[in-house]
Amino acid sequence: MHKNLFEMGADFGDEWQSDNRKKSKQSETIEAKEPNRHQLYFAKEKRRGKVVTIVKPFHLSKDDLKIVLKTLKKQVATGGTIKDNSMEFQGDIADKIQDSLEKMGYIFR
Repeated sequence: MHKNLFEMGADFGDEWQSDNRKKSKQSETIEAKEPNRHQLYFAKEKRRGKVVTIVKPFHLSKDDLKIVLKTLKKQVATGGTIKDNSMEFQGDIADKIQDSLEKMGYIFR
């Protein structure tokens, strides 16, 4: 690592860095909840003239979230993805998704 000219002898410890090109990755710990402990809700957005249905917040690990997404995509017959702790589906299909998730044991607000 090259010496930063603006440091002037300051000691920031191990947690701080003067080099802003390196980003520290903070690991997010997600407390996994049972399906009946979730309080999900829907949001709809319009992207490029098409409706996207968003279901959030899920409190599951990434692997479990992928399994739920795959199951939902097959049951509803649509495309979808995971972003942060939410699922995004193509189209205005909130009622179909809600029916499928309620059969799995999830609760909505």
